[in-house]
Amino acid sequence: MIKAGLQLPNFTFPDRPAAELFDVIADAAQVAEASGFDTVFVMDHFFQLPMLGAPEQEMLEAYTLLGALAARTSTVDLATLVTGVTYRNPALLAKIVTTLDVISKGRAILGIGAAWFQEEHEALGFDFPRTPVRFEILEDALHICRRMFTERQSSFEGARASIKDAWNSPRPIREGGPPILVGGAGEKRTLRLAAEHADASNFNCGFDEIPHKLEVLAGHCADVGRDRDEISVSALGTCIIGRTHEEAIAVLSELVGSRGADPASLPLDDFAALRKIFPRFFVGSPDEITEQVADVLALGLDGIVVNMPTQTDDPEAVALAGRAFAAAHG
Repeated sequence: MIKAGLQLPNFTFPDRPAAELFDVIADAAQVAEASGFDTVFVMDHFFQLPMLGAPEQEMLEAYTLLGALAARTSTVDLATLVTGVTYRNPALLAKIVTTLDVISKGRAILGIGAAWFQEEHEALGFDFPRTPVRFEILEDALHICRRMFTERQSSFEGARASIKDAWNSPRPIREGGPPILVGGAGEKRTLRLAAEHADASNFNCGFDEIPHKLEVLAGHCADVGRDRDEISVSALGTCIIGRTHEEAIAVLSELVGSRGADPASLPLDDFAALRKIFPRFFVGSPDEITEQVADVLALGLDGIVVNMPTQTDDPEAVALAGRAFAAAHG
């Protein structure tokens, strides 16, 4: 299902006023679509994450943004990576994603997870229950969304959320409803829920962990009587690309410097050493990126999702990345 996805995590662009932010993002999505990416993701957060920037930096609400991107694109699938289950009533979430599917003519994916950003919950007044409770909410949401995607009127009695004779009209456009992607790499609960309920799974782990995570997912699938091949599995990484190797290293140096580190202290020209420091990065020219992506796909993945935190507003970089990722699939 997902071979090459582009996640847009950063909406802070120098010298761009708020009125132009959406145009920059829409341009990135259109270039991604034209160059080989098959899915465009946005984060479901309300202010910027600590590892990406300051909390006061720009962050757009995910589903409003995806609805607008649906009108500016025509072939890419659209999703969050991923929706925190604590942010919306599950039935409302099913309705939102169904609406996105209708607007996009069948291109919505429900990306969902147990939520993790406690500071955001506290700042905005969302409840942030203990981890076991959040997973109970997630499991209920998976049942409710699947029912509302596939049944015109549905009921479900869950431990934390329920619906009774809930209508969902109009129906989703995509046959069987929007696919459900469970995000995360927790081995006991997240991958178990993916095995039980998901059409897709996205790992947020170091690439060296992927073979083990795939084994765990396969074990859960065997336990529930499901073929692992029914689940499209991808991993999330970061792409730093340039027309040449030297250009990519310059972009990486700028990124490292903006995070308070000294680029001179890092092995920026030794990819094997660099991968130990940045275990989820692809860095280099288009040919180098294609080779790196192919190596990670060979671990057993169906696809890869990348963000480009300092290059989202660079159409040439997005196009180079799209073609490089498409080439990795042959």
